[in-house]
Amino acid sequence: MASTTTSIEGYKLGKVIIEGKTKQVYNLPENPGLCLLLSKDRITAGDGVKAHDLEGKAEISNTTNGHVFRLLNEAGVRTAYVKQCGPKAFIARKCEMIPIEWVTRRLATGSFLKRNSGVPTGYRFSPAKQETFFKDDANHDPQWSDEQIICAKFQLNGLLIGQDELDIMKRTTLLIFEILERAWQTKNCALIDMKVEFGIDDDGNILLADIIDSDSWRLWPAGDKRLMVDKQVYRDLVSVTPSDLDTVMRNFKWVSEQMAEIVPRKDHLVVVLMGSASDTSHSEKIATSCRSLGLNVELRVSSAHKAPEETLRIVREYESVMTNLIFVAVAGRSNGLGPVLSGSTNYPVINCPPIKSDNMQVDAWSSLNLPSGLGCATVFYPEAAALHAATILGLSNFMIWSKLRCKQLNNFVTLKKADKELRGVRNA
Repeated sequence: MASTTTSIEGYKLGKVIIEGKTKQVYNLPENPGLCLLLSKDRITAGDGVKAHDLEGKAEISNTTNGHVFRLLNEAGVRTAYVKQCGPKAFIARKCEMIPIEWVTRRLATGSFLKRNSGVPTGYRFSPAKQETFFKDDANHDPQWSDEQIICAKFQLNGLLIGQDELDIMKRTTLLIFEILERAWQTKNCALIDMKVEFGIDDDGNILLADIIDSDSWRLWPAGDKRLMVDKQVYRDLVSVTPSDLDTVMRNFKWVSEQMAEIVPRKDHLVVVLMGSASDTSHSEKIATSCRSLGLNVELRVSSAHKAPEETLRIVREYESVMTNLIFVAVAGRSNGLGPVLSGSTNYPVINCPPIKSDNMQVDAWSSLNLPSGLGCATVFYPEAAALHAATILGLSNFMIWSKLRCKQLNNFVTLKKADKELRGVRNA
């Protein structure tokens, strides 16, 4: 039955752009470039062969989706998601969707086992296994190869999907899985596999789009398949009773509640300790790079040569209140600050001297030529100091790790786009 709703949260609804089994996508005539996705109280499986009304599912699905996309947006993934709009809908950038489902698997289960006889249940893929499926309900979404996707010559919003775009989406798909896998690990829950879709916006950008909710993945609390809390519970039902549907809803609600509790920790600090206020400009660059990676940072001034007792007092001050702590020592000429810190604390110390061109060799050597028994690292660029600190803190903080991975992906995409623009034989 067509919806009679004319507006949601002040957004006037236009025509339905597309309607699926579990959602409707509306044009927003007063908001060019945006659309509204409205979830339905409906659950389906087997290309819609099995289907039931499920009151409350739309709200839970929309809430879960919002948690997932806000987390991915914070990490730096390029998505179409803009904001939640009421309990059952959200606003997204309008995209032309690529008719491919991108599946990432950590363990072998489900349809993979049917298509790959001889592989035991639970076989662990490392790196994660990636597969692609052409969206075609009539033919049960057949698996496609890279070559089939390229030869299909999908052209969406002026962008032809070729090898470069395929490479970008494959890397992005893996990144999304790994971010959410680490996020779920904080709740002692294993992400087994998941599917995502991409769209092309009006500017020709590839964006993660559609919906990610309990229909999109397999989740096994404590890594135990018997405790599964995803849509597979519904798929496995031979007959469906009201009690069964209640169980499915409880699982979906549990997933949504757990996602709401996956909040990146802020229990860390990078202390940039400079030997002189004249090093402030250099230190501020370190701080700016730290903040771009989601790191908390504080600047202090103290000299290991001129005020050794005060320097150590500052170190003990932070050690008494922080457990995830990194010191960045900014000192040139005769750098005693980094080595003194390294010899006085068990927390990581990174030297980042403000190198001067007229004294470069001496400035660098005083940081590199450490006494035995000391292990502080040395980098010369402010961004490098921040990146090194982030790699250490990212070992125990999934969001910092995710921001680093997104930065690596963005570097890859930038190179891909530059290469695509410049390649081609110049005839003599």
